[in-house]
Amino acid sequence: MPFDPAEYTAALERAHAHATDWLASIPTRPVRPTASADELLARFKTELPDGPTDAAGVIDELAAEAEPGLMAIPSGRFFGWVMGGGLPAALAADWLVSAWDQNNGLRFATPAAAAIEEAAGAWLLELLGLPSTSDVGFTTGGTTANMVGLGAGRGAVLSAAGWDVNVGGLQGAPKVTVLAGAEVHSSVELALRYLGLGAPQHVPADGQGRIRPDQLALALAEVDGPVIVALQAGNLHSGAFDPIGECVEIAHENGAWVHVDGAFGLWAAVSPRWDADLDGLAGADSWATDAHKTLNVPYDCGVAIVSSPEAIRNAFSVHTSYFIQQESGPADPFDLVPELSRRARGIPVWAALRSLGRSGVIDLVEGLAQRARELAAALGQLPGVEVLNDVAFTQVCLAFGSDERTREVTANVIADGGVWMSGSRWAGRDVLRISVSNWSTDAADVAASVDAVRRAMR
Repeated sequence: MPFDPAEYTAALERAHAHATDWLASIPTRPVRPTASADELLARFKTELPDGPTDAAGVIDELAAEAEPGLMAIPSGRFFGWVMGGGLPAALAADWLVSAWDQNNGLRFATPAAAAIEEAAGAWLLELLGLPSTSDVGFTTGGTTANMVGLGAGRGAVLSAAGWDVNVGGLQGAPKVTVLAGAEVHSSVELALRYLGLGAPQHVPADGQGRIRPDQLALALAEVDGPVIVALQAGNLHSGAFDPIGECVEIAHENGAWVHVDGAFGLWAAVSPRWDADLDGLAGADSWATDAHKTLNVPYDCGVAIVSSPEAIRNAFSVHTSYFIQQESGPADPFDLVPELSRRARGIPVWAALRSLGRSGVIDLVEGLAQRARELAAALGQLPGVEVLNDVAFTQVCLAFGSDERTREVTANVIADGGVWMSGSRWAGRDVLRISVSNWSTDAADVAASVDAVRRAMR
């Protein structure tokens, strides 16, 4: 059957109509879904048709049946986990990524996608103040971005110890010790499991979750052999930053590779407001962040940055006879991530950065932090509400007296549907956790969110 572009027209027109209807509903719809996964499964898991169905009709059915199960993550009143929305330029670029359907693996085969991602990577390094010679890979998210940085570090520290992990694997290799703060994020621990390195050794942290440099020095003194230090730019609960510069210096004195997990907090590096908090950031060896968090590009898009191109390419590059690859120069996109096959997810990053410009990125990041401070201040004025953290960036943790009372209020907030805030446990207490991550969150959203918590407390 010959390729006929007209066959796409009706389906794409219906998708466009449903997408714009969805976006138009965001300001007024409940944030929470109104149907469960089990209820929706009954709608979708019908008898498989014996023959074809009109594409436009499929899109209409998909949109109608899915609507009750959609979480309004793009809403300015969504504060769950750490999830951004989608900037207009980034969303539109993501539509083009799907239409172009480029498997961004080889520079030779998909030159436009590769070039756009390289340009986006260069802009990111400039904005974040990281070494311009670093390699930048676009992953599915923070977990795989952490895996890339830690994987590059694993190979580098083992190589320094005389062991080639690509040849010998981990059986019989010198033990690699990983040190991380007591409040290291689970995505780092998961990445270490993927890499066969096991659980990290936890180093004591202070009351805001920041690793203690004196305790890191003591822990490093006890290590005999290859070592990786995992630091944090943006604690999940407090938003606090590890004292990165001091820790990098201590770690490098002990021959350690330093990786920084900055899933949302690395973006603070774009603003001089957090210069003191992130002093020494560029001295680390690898960094991980998410563009679908603070930068607000559509899911999924993580960013892995490694200062040593040799280390990341040794860990992830592939060479085989049927690939057309350059002998030198920039890496092919699949040299920098775990996947050989992937969509060109760096293109929406380029679009977001191009649309915002330097000042727009700074305004975005500073605006998110400002809204977090406004929420903390207003909620902290409600009787019976305790703000547990210093609002260092975009995270706020609340308690309402006893753990039982906090869980009750959290459940009421979710059931109300006017906002979405997720429960968690931090510093030995149940908390209602707020993460301000959406570019569109404004003063009206802050006021509505305070009202929602007030209702939940009644």
